[in-house]
Order: sequence, then C-alpha cells, then structure tokens
Amino acid sequence: MTVSENLKSVNLQNGEQISYRVRSGGEKLLLLIHGNMTSSKHWDLLMESLSSDYTIVAPDLRGFGQSTYNKRVQHIRDFSDDIKNFIDLLNLKDFSMAGWSTGGAIAMQFCIDYPGYCNKLVLLASASTRGYPFYKANNEGSAEVSQRFTTIEEIEADEGRTLPMQALYDTGNREGLRAVWNAAIYTHNQPEEDRYEEYIDDMLTQRNLADIYHVLNTFNISHLDNEAAKGTGKVNQINIPVLILYGERDYVVPFQMTNEIIEDFGERAKSVKLVNCGHSPLVDDLGQLTEQIESFLKEGSKKNAITE
Repeated sequence: MTVSENLKSVNLQNGEQISYRVRSGGEKLLLLIHGNMTSSKHWDLLMESLSSDYTIVAPDLRGFGQSTYNKRVQHIRDFSDDIKNFIDLLNLKDFSMAGWSTGGAIAMQFCIDYPGYCNKLVLLASASTRGYPFYKANNEGSAEVSQRFTTIEEIEADEGRTLPMQALYDTGNREGLRAVWNAAIYTHNQPEEDRYEEYIDDMLTQRNLADIYHVLNTFNISHLDNEAAKGTGKVNQINIPVLILYGERDYVVPFQMTNEIIEDFGERAKSVKLVNCGHSPLVDDLGQLTEQIESFLKEGSKKNAITE
C-alpha cells in the first residue's frame, strides 16, 4: 500500500507543531516512532509492506522532519510527552507501538508514563533500557569507557562524535552522511538510489543532534545505576506484550545493549534475532521484518520464549 506524502500536522499544547504520515487501512492501529537521524519518512518501506488490516500513523518527532524544534529536549520523556499530546489531539487509543532505535526508548518511556493506551510494544534495534552511553574519546579516537559523559555541555564539545557529525549537517555534506550510513547502517543492502537521496534530504532536517545524544545517554529505566543516570526501575511497569527485534550484525546497537533490554524485561518479553540484518532491517530484509511484526501483533497472548 502507498504511504501518503502529504504530511498532516497538529499543534501541541507546548507550542510545538508535529507533522505526521498516515497509511490508511483497517481498524487495527499501529503507531511508529522513528529514531535518530531520521523521521517518519524512513518508515516508508515498512508502511508500504504491512498488512492492510492496519492503519498506520507515523509522527515526525520534535526537531526532525517537518516538525518544529522551538524548545530543546532535556529527557527522553520530553518526546514521549509530545507523543501523548499528539495521540490525544488525534484521539488515538488502543494501539500497538513500534519504536526504532531512539524511538524504542521513547516508546518505553511512553508505556511507563501512560499505561492503558498501547496494547503491544515492538522494540526494533532499540536503545537499551540502560541508555545509549557516550564516552570521551582517547588519543587514538576510541571510546574511553571509564569516562562516560554526564552533561549536555560535554556532549556538545565532543570531538569524537558530536562535532564531526554536526559538521556534516551544518555543511550539508551529503556524501559524508552517505559514508556514515554505509559504514554503520547500510552495511549489507542499500536503498534504491532515488529513495536513498530522499533519505539524505530527510537526515538534513535534524536540528537536535547533541540533545539526542544527551537524552539517550541519561535514559535509564533499569534497576542499575550508571555514571550518567540512576536507574528508575520503571521497566517493571511495562506489562504489555513486548517484542524485542535485533539485527544479528547491528553496528549501531550492538547485542550487548540489546541483551540489557532482554535481561531487564526477563520473561515478560519475547526476543527475536533478525538473520543477516543490521541496524535497518527495513532495507536489509523487509520481508523478514514484516513477518515478525505481523506475527507478533496477531498473537492472542504474549509469549515468553527468547528466540535465538
């Protein structure tokens, strides 16, 4: 099915304007939350592939795509609160939710703070329940794991990741962005050329890079404290069926981080490894991804097995 390219928008109570895409379908409702360096645009392949049983809504998060960025985010909760205001304005209820990468952290925070709205949760190549750590780089350019950043100021001044990536945005360096994605994300398959160019156009709309790094670094709903944030333990409040999907060769979210999610949810979640996929299963194996999501959403009850 074709995704409408005519974005709609709503004005949130906090003064932000959120744009969103809709793919019409049946009465079942699925909400898609994108990740860093993307927007709802990057969901297009999955939105076209999923069964017509589902009506799909995909917002551009604050600071991405065509949404505004009037006020800087300071916590993952800022995004999940935006989603709550968004779904209230659209009168969306009783939906499933899928969060990709950073979107996974946002979706988890939403389910914690607003129980009763989401009935099933898919975490796709998701940031960990313990956050996505950012470390100071040593003289060789490698991460110094004993020196985790704790403040936005440290991340803004980071010469290892933030400043080089921000420079690509500031200069509109399309080939630089393409090189980053080919090295870290599109390591096996790449989108067809016209679509890839549209994706790069979309990447260049991001206005909140350092802030994203900071809120990921300080996100922690586990029971374990770290240098950047104490664990809230609120992962236990997510009591709906959860599917954890991860690529077997994801270079952005390595299995160590995925395993943290698996450990923190325990038997309350089902975990599936996507064979021969990296951080973008949508491009690497859309059929495998679609099958896993549809199978999970159709299940009458949650399953506790971990599938390797």
